[in-house]
Amino acid sequence: MHLSFRKIVFGAFLCMAVSVQAQQKNDNEKCRYTKTTYGYLMVLREGDNVLSLIENLAKEQQVPSANFSGIGFAQEVTFGFYDFNQKKFNPKTFNKVEMGSLTGSIAWNEGKPSLHIHGVATDDKFDAYGGHILALKVGTGSMEIYITVNSEKLERKIEQPLNANVLQLPCIK
Repeated sequence: MHLSFRKIVFGAFLCMAVSVQAQQKNDNEKCRYTKTTYGYLMVLREGDNVLSLIENLAKEQQVPSANFSGIGFAQEVTFGFYDFNQKKFNPKTFNKVEMGSLTGSIAWNEGKPSLHIHGVATDDKFDAYGGHILALKVGTGSMEIYITVNSEKLERKIEQPLNANVLQLPCIK
């Protein structure tokens, strides 16, 4: 190969690498949430870990408690069906699905955000799967999550004999 041709190929490769790196940096710097009248709106993108980002928002903004709903594409969702005899979730993972519904709540447990999320996902055959969400990663496209903040700080505590993390309500007098 001629030396100047090699330089051109190398230069083009270098340009592409810098462009990809700049695009990844721009994607990482995109705003993930904004304040609304009633709480927050999150717009998550491909590869984002939904549970981690909701927990981060709750910590950063000191959300006392909240409920949320969402829709969007999932690269991967893991549902868990709770086995009351074994006191644990039996997980099942689905890939490349659309979250037709996502609903949940934010409370606190031992100083950390505690999420409780359920959802329904559909595949390309329009088969639906759903239940308690253990893990969720955004797929191609985006996921929109609307978070309504409550003024009362709510806690979750493990209750026996089920070993379940249950929302604790303050008594009204």
